[in-house]
Amino acid sequence: MTSAEAHQDAPPDARKTAADGISNAERELYGGRLRYDQSYVRHEGPLTRLGFGHMAAELPRMVGMVLRTGWRTDRRALAGVVAAELGQGVTAGWGLVAVNSVLTQLFSDGPTADKLRDALPSLAVLAVAAVATALLSAWSTAMSGRLEPQVERAVSARYYTAVTHVEVEATERPEVQRVLEAGRFGTDSARSMLRLSVGVGNVVIGMAAAAVVLASLHWALLPMLLAVAVPKGWGAVRSARREYVSRLNWVDHRRAIASLLAYLIRPHAAGEIRVHAAGTKLLSSYEEMSRQTEAEQRRLARAQAGTDLVAGAFAGLASLGCYGMLWWLLADGGLPLAVGGTAVIAIRTSTARLTSLVQQVNRLYEELLFLTDTEDAIDMATEHAIPRTGTPLPTPVREVRVEDVSFTYPGADSPSLKGVSVRVPRGEVTALVGANGSGKTTLTKVLAGLLLPAEGNVWWVGESGEPVELRAAERAQVFASVGVLAQDFPRWEMTAAANVAIGAGDRPRDMDQVRKAARDADVLDLIEGLPHGWDSIVFKGYERGVQLSGGQWQRLGTARTRYRNAPVLLVDEPTSALDPHAEIAAFEKLWSLAREGHAVVLVTHRLAATMNADHIYVLDDGCLVEDGTHPELIARGGLYQSMFTAQAAQYGLTTPTSDTVPPPRPSTPGPARSPHFPSDAGTPLEHRTEE
Repeated sequence: MTSAEAHQDAPPDARKTAADGISNAERELYGGRLRYDQSYVRHEGPLTRLGFGHMAAELPRMVGMVLRTGWRTDRRALAGVVAAELGQGVTAGWGLVAVNSVLTQLFSDGPTADKLRDALPSLAVLAVAAVATALLSAWSTAMSGRLEPQVERAVSARYYTAVTHVEVEATERPEVQRVLEAGRFGTDSARSMLRLSVGVGNVVIGMAAAAVVLASLHWALLPMLLAVAVPKGWGAVRSARREYVSRLNWVDHRRAIASLLAYLIRPHAAGEIRVHAAGTKLLSSYEEMSRQTEAEQRRLARAQAGTDLVAGAFAGLASLGCYGMLWWLLADGGLPLAVGGTAVIAIRTSTARLTSLVQQVNRLYEELLFLTDTEDAIDMATEHAIPRTGTPLPTPVREVRVEDVSFTYPGADSPSLKGVSVRVPRGEVTALVGANGSGKTTLTKVLAGLLLPAEGNVWWVGESGEPVELRAAERAQVFASVGVLAQDFPRWEMTAAANVAIGAGDRPRDMDQVRKAARDADVLDLIEGLPHGWDSIVFKGYERGVQLSGGQWQRLGTARTRYRNAPVLLVDEPTSALDPHAEIAAFEKLWSLAREGHAVVLVTHRLAATMNADHIYVLDDGCLVEDGTHPELIARGGLYQSMFTAQAAQYGLTTPTSDTVPPPRPSTPGPARSPHFPSDAGTPLEHRTEE
């Protein structure tokens, strides 16, 4: 049976695998190649299609970008690198001239002793050139080592500073976020480009010096150098391109293999690995994908051998022709023997450097694409940056007032907020309630100054009544006046102390205040009881690492917010992971913050907790549909009353009536009273998720 017949008789899946290089296991488990959804992937296609000529044409732009970055960072170090590389080119040419002089003396007529004596000055020049080359190389290495980390730091600092000052609304736009996200892959490309540029410059200058010397010795020597170099260059380009394409395929396979093997040792998958025999499936898939990777490596080796054979054959023929030309010139007397020897040395040295040049230019172009992404991201971030100036906020702030605010997320079909008006005074607890997607979290972002309303106004009002509108305000002051505890707050893989103190990252850490905040959040005893206390890493997998429960993390997040001690506190589901007793205590702490003069905005589905709020705003589909105190909203019989009744019914309780509902809270808030029904498991599952 022929191979074609065998292919026809093979199962369809096998034929498909052979055609696209994807194993059946990858197709079954991942639906195809396991590729990252990252912006840098878009560079892979162009890199596989571009030729060396295009990349060489881009070389001036690459070098120019590196020189500009280095010049902004450390001019002295950059000047040292450039001078050292140019000096090495001069010494390389000087060395070839000295070699030619030595050979001229050695091939001249006369006694050997006289020829050696006459060659001593040229040998001394050659030795000086070698020493100078070594010194210049060392100086270039030292200056590059000084410059590279500075360049990387400078580019990284410019990028991360820019992206952290982008308007939150802009990051919601996919076209903006994709550019910003792409930039992070180029932050270390400047360092790589500098290193590669030095290598490319070294090779190019050395080859140029050799070409100049050969051309000055005899006009026919330069074409000989090119004749030998072209086949070598072709082979290097082919090999580099094939290796890059193969690496992409290999990375896809290896990523899929690593993904499935990781499950075999993860504790949370141990049950299904054994009981469901998932381990058997994963191991068999590993065997199949590994064989696919091995086949790719064999294919690459065969193709590489073929390229090397063709390139070597043409280079051999070119070398044969060049050496034949040298023999003819020498035999004809048109070329001195010493010049022929110098030409052989220069040709062999230059062709050896050519492969390195191709590989480095290829890498340099790849890094250029990533660094260009970073520069584009910085430009995009600057275009959408939060203004650094504005009208100072009144001191002190008495309340935040939202008037007829609307907001629509980029790309959304309908507004998240529609003409919403709320008042958030200091010294009170203001509750925001509503179903998922009603606009509560969006409203808190508007209050925090993270989102600017499309319509309406947000006023920061001082004690004397003078208001400052959010758009005109100095946003840094707005952020400094706000403390945020989101439901999905960051869990920093740092020490317990850092996780609290990062709540005020713009001021030095005060451990006395850190401990006080932890005590107020009922987490002090827990942290100080850890094996390494405040220096414990609150993330498993590190030395001194510990694992915290969801409730413990929530208390740590509360401590972070209390440490910030901002006048306006926005808390979103602050007790979702706490047990009933801890939840009641946490709400009592919130009310104590209001008594201390803070404005507390509480976003929660725990309607038992909102009974004691000073004012409740009910949102539905982005609209404010009800507001008032708990007794007023219950008596009104609207959406709030139906939600409260639904939660109460889970415990077999009847709808609260006027004689069972506690009276409105006094103007000076007292301790939070225990709700009429438990507040932990009573919330339906759908109300516990993030908006």
